[in-house]
Amino acid sequence: MSRAAPLFPGAVKVTPAHSPVDFEMAQDLALPLVSVIGEDGAMTAASGDWIQGVRRFDAREKVVAALKEKGLYRGDCEHAMLLPVCSRSGDVIEHLLKRQWFVNCEEMAQKALQAVESGRLKITPTYHQKNWKNWLSNISDWCISRQLWWGHQIPAYLVTESEPPSPQGDIDESEGFWVAAHDESEARRKAARILGKSETEISVQRDEDVLDTWFSSALFPFAMLGWPEQTKDLEEFYPNSLLETGSDLLFFWVARMVMLGEQLTGQLPFREVFLHSMVRDAHGRKMSKSLGNVLDPLDVMTGISLENLREKLKEGNLDPRELKVAESGLVKDYPHGIPECGTDALRFALCSHRVQGDDINLDVASVLAVRHFCNKVWNGVKFTLSALGEGFTPLPMAELRPQDPLDRWLLDRLRQVTEECEKKLQDYEIHQATAAIHTFWLKNYCDVYVEAVKPLLKGPVGSDAKQVLYWGAEQTLRLLAPFTPYLSEELWQRLPPAASGRVPSVCVAEYPSPQCTAHWMYPEEAQHFDFVFSVIRTLRRMRSDYNLTKARPQVFICCSQEEDLIALQSFLSPLQTLSLLGALHLSGPSPEEPGDGPGWALGIVTDTCHIHMNLKGLVDPSSELPKLQAKLKKIEKQLKGKVKEYETEENSPEMKISRIRSVMKTLERMS
Repeated sequence: MSRAAPLFPGAVKVTPAHSPVDFEMAQDLALPLVSVIGEDGAMTAASGDWIQGVRRFDAREKVVAALKEKGLYRGDCEHAMLLPVCSRSGDVIEHLLKRQWFVNCEEMAQKALQAVESGRLKITPTYHQKNWKNWLSNISDWCISRQLWWGHQIPAYLVTESEPPSPQGDIDESEGFWVAAHDESEARRKAARILGKSETEISVQRDEDVLDTWFSSALFPFAMLGWPEQTKDLEEFYPNSLLETGSDLLFFWVARMVMLGEQLTGQLPFREVFLHSMVRDAHGRKMSKSLGNVLDPLDVMTGISLENLREKLKEGNLDPRELKVAESGLVKDYPHGIPECGTDALRFALCSHRVQGDDINLDVASVLAVRHFCNKVWNGVKFTLSALGEGFTPLPMAELRPQDPLDRWLLDRLRQVTEECEKKLQDYEIHQATAAIHTFWLKNYCDVYVEAVKPLLKGPVGSDAKQVLYWGAEQTLRLLAPFTPYLSEELWQRLPPAASGRVPSVCVAEYPSPQCTAHWMYPEEAQHFDFVFSVIRTLRRMRSDYNLTKARPQVFICCSQEEDLIALQSFLSPLQTLSLLGALHLSGPSPEEPGDGPGWALGIVTDTCHIHMNLKGLVDPSSELPKLQAKLKKIEKQLKGKVKEYETEENSPEMKISRIRSVMKTLERMS
């Protein structure tokens, strides 16, 4: 590569007073710190008489002109750089040297490290303990002063033996010293005592800087309780048990609270820290105004149209290009706006995400699904209230010991859900607690128990069923209360109270505990119903396959195991009700199963339990035959694929032959 003129070694501009990077270099190389730009944005005397007082941008033009005048200007070229710009004014930021207050954190950081290592402070999820150690092991002095108009003013006073310097600003300390005090009077007394002079002979001037927000926030756990006074609140509520906050605040806030708590009170401010993850949009992107994907919780709770979402965007500070991108994102994600979901639905949806470790990708559709679940809770309790009727009085929980297998099954499921909720909440696996409640209410209470007992409520066995309905609803509302307080309160107040009375609100009612439901342990009924429900699922699938919407077919269920027959006989009534059956016959092992002939459909529950459904007069064979033939071809293809799979397996020849023969036998039976 050739050049018209050679380039010789030059100089590197280093401005430690106006660049954080250069400042670090100056600290290492002991370079002087020369400020050439003042607080008013004009050049200082250090820049030379010829340019002193000139505004910063004008000064740059003047420097270029001077270089050209002396024939030293070689030209200019563009290059990429990071330019700090104020988010409020849009002005270019100039870094200036300012005297600051610092806190030496080394000793406090060691105490905070030891608190976690010794187990006195527990951090969940535990992998954050590594981040905790890395940060506190390499901690720097903490700059706690800020040059802002708002905040807690630093309680430091400059003491001089003459009039205070004026105007106020960056105070010259060369003729004075600093004292810390609650107010000016205390500062004067301290200074007079140090100097051995009267208070009238000295001047004090308070520093205008304010405390870093995180310093003020770090005092919160004990300052709000009256510290440094030994108040009753401080004695009763400090230290606290648990802090729940975002994982992004582990160092900004949590570590500072721990350090100052131990330093100023001699105690940790809390025993546990539970860190949740960041809430992102449905696509996993960080919420950003420029992307138009910021979800306002109020909009999700109350609903908002697409047009109003656009108007909110325009109220921001986006430039036209960003506004266009943001509007495009809104139209794509919310073409019909955001439907009203409610406060409880949003809270339950957020708690349904795994918050330990994974970021939460919040989709409005998931919140809407929870709103539908809340509607199901409302309708389920509404049915329960109508079924209980006037004058219903619930038995005490300890006295409710029903004999009906279905009643026992539901109470056993309620016991299991109560145990699971307590365990998962203690482990901070909140999403598993919400999932357990969701499954119990929809799958067990509404879809099974309510539907099964509807025909029985007016009969002689209805009294126990009403008690089970009541306690199933009452305990579920208590379990839901932390997640859906408004819905739970509204419905809980409508349930009839026990004869002994009750607390005024579900919010102060005791949360369901395994100890209160331990007597509802019915493992035999639970095991039997698991099998019975597998039979119900098979029957429902057969009804769906043959489009039996209203018909109640005759069914034979043949079981070769006595235990299965006992289970079916125990739950005979709910089996017929939930499967919409006509005549139902149960039989044990026999050489020939009933229903082996034309017009009967076969359903396989297990190897030892088969279902025969009479479809004569209910299904047109000519319309069903093509479906069955297509299904047969599909299964044949799958089985032949299995033969090829077995042929390539690295098993013994005997095992290969056995597997292939089994498949071929199945194919022959199907043919």
